[in-house]
Amino acid sequence: MSFIDQIAELEKAKAKLALAQAKLAADRVAALAKLPSEYGYANLNDFIKALKEAALKGGKGKSKAGKGAKAPKAAKAAKGKRAKITAEVKAEVKALVDAGKTGQEIAKALGISQPSVQNIKKELGLVKARAAAPSAVVESAPAQA
Repeated sequence: MSFIDQIAELEKAKAKLALAQAKLAADRVAALAKLPSEYGYANLNDFIKALKEAALKGGKGKSKAGKGAKAPKAAKAAKGKRAKITAEVKAEVKALVDAGKTGQEIAKALGISQPSVQNIKKELGLVKARAAAPSAVVESAPAQA
């Protein structure tokens, strides 16, 4: 397809679009004109008056156009039950550590938090404490007089 053919096709499409828009506008006008009689009103003014009254009664006084109703607030999530760390739980943690499970896997299996697993492992002596960072020793230069 040549460039000129493409331009001609584009112009045809634009003309077709303009016709469709004009038809839509005419259909919209006709549909809006029928509304009062479809809802049982003798004339347009009575229909408009009824619409305004319905808008005022349906909402909280005068509402701004385009402003929707507020969505209901979501219910607050229930707080989880606090886990009791018993001697049995500690024994299970020790067994799972010996089996090579990670802290995350142990926490999920026992229904306790990962920090709780870490605290139990520390209490049982299964984790090493961090090595203390070497303190920066600054040798002072001899004072000059």
